[in-house]
Amino acid sequence: MNKKKLEILLEKIEGFNGAKAYLEQYATPAPVAAELLHYANLNGDLNGTVCDLGCGTGILAIGAKILGAEEVYAIDLDVDALNVAKENAKTYKVEIKFICADVKDLSLKSVDTVLMNPPFGSHKDRIFLDKSFEMANVIYSMHNGVTEEFIRNYVADRCKDFEVKRIKFPIKRTFPFHKKDVREIGVNLYRFQV
Repeated sequence: MNKKKLEILLEKIEGFNGAKAYLEQYATPAPVAAELLHYANLNGDLNGTVCDLGCGTGILAIGAKILGAEEVYAIDLDVDALNVAKENAKTYKVEIKFICADVKDLSLKSVDTVLMNPPFGSHKDRIFLDKSFEMANVIYSMHNGVTEEFIRNYVADRCKDFEVKRIKFPIKRTFPFHKKDVREIGVNLYRFQV
């Protein structure tokens, strides 16, 4: 499936029903999700077992399953987000194993590939990175572009190789404190190989 077709398909994913600011719940836009998923698919990283850490409404998990992942786990600590993700999976008629858990307490041991869009610019991104490096040999992760030096230093001793793609991530007005209808930020999409 080409990237544009995947993006159009993912546009129908339902967003958060009452997003929570303290969890930094921003929906991953379909073009951004399609970019990550297409990149992973081109590298052959969606063939086995895939885990979406902090799955939110399930866009990365659903996309991975659509693109042929054998088994997909979707992890989130927010039961409301997981309920939306489960409904989205039903709509797309894909089988995903949903787990309600905090990433740092997750006991899922090993998968082939981790996909994630962790909270930007907070200490939580380190928790997600730590857990992903425990679980998989290949990790796809999005981080605010201004954290590039930190991310490079943080993973330097943990992976043998990584690639970075710079993309734009539009964040729609989600919370009352947002001043703009859409704010576009630079995001780095990483592929880490352990």
